[in-house]
Amino acid sequence: MRAETRHSLKEDKFSRATINAAEKTVHWTVEHKSKLITAAAIVVVVAAAALATWYYLQNQDLKASTEFGKALRTLNAQIRPAGVPAQPDVASFSSAKDRATEAHKEFQAIVDKYPHTRASEFARYFAGMTASQLGDNAAAERDLKNVASSHHEDVSALAKFALASVYRKSNRDKNAIDMYQQLIAKPTRSVGKATAQLELADLYEEKHQPQEAKRIYEQVQKENPNSEVASLASSKLAGLK
Repeated sequence: MRAETRHSLKEDKFSRATINAAEKTVHWTVEHKSKLITAAAIVVVVAAAALATWYYLQNQDLKASTEFGKALRTLNAQIRPAGVPAQPDVASFSSAKDRATEAHKEFQAIVDKYPHTRASEFARYFAGMTASQLGDNAAAERDLKNVASSHHEDVSALAKFALASVYRKSNRDKNAIDMYQQLIAKPTRSVGKATAQLELADLYEEKHQPQEAKRIYEQVQKENPNSEVASLASSKLAGLK
């Protein structure tokens, strides 16, 4: 058989096979048309839902961030001297308690309205801080414990540091020591090892345990030579009785 004939037969076989496959595909498509339409519709709906969810979350984040900025401005507002009237265009408060009360209300509103946003985590931290300032240690502990369990290590560390202060205020020294030791063992950008060490040493000083405080101050000096924290530790050592 000539080469051209064999080539022609191969092309015919390929063409027939291709046509048959195409016909079967068309036949299958016709038979399953409704299923294909349904599947396509599901894909579109899922994609639309994902886009809508993303847009909703972005919108929520934006709103939460805006309100968080407002709450921070409240927290940092001026305290007016006694007898000085408020200025209409300048945020101010007559006392630190009034300022903390208003800031706490604003931070709590963010937590309630936007619970799944990043800003809500920071808002909960400040809600705990302001609750502590207002003497509500139970609320402060609840909020700060929540933030302390965050996967964001810097925010978690800040919450643990603040939680230690709440424990100290309520005479729960063992809990406070545990918080400081956790921070010393795992320092972060927001709470460094030396910061936690100095606070722990200060706690021991308050509880009249100068030897424990002395040990920590000396450790700070050794680990941070020729630094500001080393100078602070030296002055603390000089003042120990």
